[in-house]
Amino acid sequence: MDLLKCAFQNLDRKKSRTFLTILSISIGVASVILISSIGAIGTQTVNQEINSLGIGALTVSIDGLTGSDVQLNEEHLDFLQSRPQIVEAVPILTEKAKIEMRGLSADGMIWGVDAGEKQIFHLDIQYGRLFRKEDIRSCKKVCLVDETMAQAFYHRENITGKEMDIILDGRRESFEIVGVVSSGGNLLQSFMGEYVPSFVYLPYSSMQQVFGKSGFDQIALQLDNEEEVEAFSEQIITQLEEREGKSGIFQTQNIAMQKEKLNNIMQIVSQILAVIAGISMVVAGLGIMSVMLAAVSERTREIGIKKSIGATKGMIVREFLIEAFVLSLLGSILGTAVGLGVFWIGCQVIHMDFLLESGSICSTIVFAVIIGIVFGSYPSLKAANLKPVEALRQDG
Repeated sequence: MDLLKCAFQNLDRKKSRTFLTILSISIGVASVILISSIGAIGTQTVNQEINSLGIGALTVSIDGLTGSDVQLNEEHLDFLQSRPQIVEAVPILTEKAKIEMRGLSADGMIWGVDAGEKQIFHLDIQYGRLFRKEDIRSCKKVCLVDETMAQAFYHRENITGKEMDIILDGRRESFEIVGVVSSGGNLLQSFMGEYVPSFVYLPYSSMQQVFGKSGFDQIALQLDNEEEVEAFSEQIITQLEEREGKSGIFQTQNIAMQKEKLNNIMQIVSQILAVIAGISMVVAGLGIMSVMLAAVSERTREIGIKKSIGATKGMIVREFLIEAFVLSLLGSILGTAVGLGVFWIGCQVIHMDFLLESGSICSTIVFAVIIGIVFGSYPSLKAANLKPVEALRQDG
């Protein structure tokens, strides 16, 4: 405790120098925390967007390169739904079409989906209703649109009851909007609207009947154990090929693995940026070394007096190391506060959830303190190795 009190007193002697040293450390810490937080929230946001696109862990489709005339149909769907490992299997049809409302037109991605809330498509209803089994059975000409499309055509979100024209393969059909959903791609559409169209959802049976489509483009599967996706993927292809009597016509895609690869890429980018920001912490460590060397030079006579009255090398080392520790700790605390403050303000401005990465924060603080102690070691040893007689000869 006495050494800690002495450290604060020594640092208080040169207030401006101490403040500048603490500031240099805080800038490095704030940079690392800010970059790590942005990377974490970026990964979380992308995950939410991918999940909200509605694709489950695994999708089954026909390999178009084989030239096979086999199509996924109700029999394949029933077969997959009967597998014990599959929690849910839903058909998917996709087409890019022209959407028209109020004399305006836009490109849209049309999804033919099943009914119900607990399916692989994560459709959060905002207004109106989702599809019902009756809509599927009777092939009703109803549809769901996402909030982005509602805003684009009507400048408001609730447009239930409105009519929409869908033009596909030269055919124009009118559909009643029965619901507005918060669906996938909203963030992606904001930044990549030219490449990510708005989404429209139809009952898959209506899409088949109205636009003359037979079969399904894909069947999305949700498994009871997503850790065994790869093994089950090979197994389900084998079973489908045995059932069809043909080989090489089915293919599967592990969407969860694609998401994991994307997460890994984002983590690598975040880590590289954090390392670059961490260089400023090393520079701040050199600042600590310079300050400590200056302190040794200024307090040479004081060190000689302490050693002459019995202070050991260990005591001198501890005294200077504690000063380095205090400098780096105060800088870390200030940098953490600044980094989180800037991050919080940014989240409020862009309306994002504030995500606190406690593990990253703690590791950054620990690293900064270690940097301070390491760079403070040399001045501490230099002070401890001073000979009392030579030190006392120095002018105070």
